Amino acid sequence: MQDYPHHYVVSAEASAEGEINVSSPGLDSLPSLAPAEFGGPGNLWSPETFLVAAVADCFILTFRAVANGSRLVWNSLACEVEGTLDRVDGITRFTRFQLNVTLHVPSGTDLHKAERLLEKSDHVCLVTNSLTASTVLSAEVVVDP
Repeated sequence: MQDYPHHYVVSAEASAEGEINVSSPGLDSLPSLAPAEFGGPGNLWSPETFLVAAVADCFILTFRAVANGSRLVWNSLACEVEGTLDRVDGITRFTRFQLNVTLHVPSGTDLHKAERLLEKSDHVCLVTNSLTASTVLSAEVVVDP
């Protein structure tokens, strides 16, 4: 890992109408438009869906690191996030992220440890720690046969 601070550069380009091209050095470009809720077509990534995806992606990456550091063996992890966008005091912002997580583990796994590590991952996720919205974790641990 590199020393802090880390810097991330993203660029966005667009003409007066049509898709916005979001890019970052070394990564594939992504088209973006407003979501259907804001009058867009709803068939491309939007700033709102990028942000909610960042919460889900960061949770899984954080769990990988936490589980590895704690030597927890696991099979798979699914994380569905519902971001709630609302108007508060005249300002539109995300107010809540509901994380619905399902962790699959092999037989013989310490389930209490697995649950603790899911909670720890929620607590230390850098994306949600960078946001003002509340985060609610609903986690299920499933033992695979």
